[in-house]
Amino acid sequence: MIGDDEFSIQYMYKKGYSTMAEPHFHPFYEIYYLMQGERIYFINGKVYTAERGDLIVINPHDVHLTTSTEVPEFERILINFKHEFVHGSSPPPEQAWLPFAQGSSLIRFPMKDQAVNEQLIKEMLAECKGQQEGYKDYVRLLLSQLLLRIHRQSLQGNHEPERYAHPMHKKITEIATFLNDHYQDDVTLEQISKQFYISPSYLSRVFKKITGFHFREYLQIVRVKEAQKQLRETKDKIVTIAEQTGFGHVSHFNTTFKKIVGVSPLRYRKQMNMER
Repeated sequence: MIGDDEFSIQYMYKKGYSTMAEPHFHPFYEIYYLMQGERIYFINGKVYTAERGDLIVINPHDVHLTTSTEVPEFERILINFKHEFVHGSSPPPEQAWLPFAQGSSLIRFPMKDQAVNEQLIKEMLAECKGQQEGYKDYVRLLLSQLLLRIHRQSLQGNHEPERYAHPMHKKITEIATFLNDHYQDDVTLEQISKQFYISPSYLSRVFKKITGFHFREYLQIVRVKEAQKQLRETKDKIVTIAEQTGFGHVSHFNTTFKKIVGVSPLRYRKQMNMER
């Protein structure tokens, strides 16, 4: 770890089937590099199947969950970092690499380019372990190289290969995308089941297995995330934001927001203003 949680890197090899304890989101960036095996990643309403050499990039505040496929082992390196670690106190360059312009997603490099990515990531890990003179600056340089490579690859297109390990992954992606687009509406499990031709009980079970959320929980997460965005970026009143994000009553909005975020909407807005 470097600084006040500005940068961290972690290696893991695990045999057997495993699932992240619960879906989550956080205020920093994440890069997940899969060295071996196969993983299912649910990010912001889309299901990805990650393979050896793939990079999963996560922007701050984006909901994500990783689970096993039929391959019972995996090896990965996880990088978390804050915007300040890359740019410091200076303004970002004209061609900013952050936030990830393509959004949180899976980035698949050509086979010939994957070895360079792995070398950069392994050097970061080695530097953090050795902590020789100047290691923090060297890690920053290595990370900047990786971010530039990710940015260039994202401009090439076709960086989100759609290969689903199970037919329901595509269906859940479609449903989650619909919820992300219609969070203001009074959406119900029964309505979605009818619209996508799936029984309510089966949809409820599969949705929880793939996303980590119960159907209603996910809808509330989407609404709260949008509310957070509006609280950060607008001066709209709390009651207005509650209405715009699909909450019928401001009291319900306040209760749900605090349960998910940990603070009230008003407190969250004040914290965000203090950090600017």
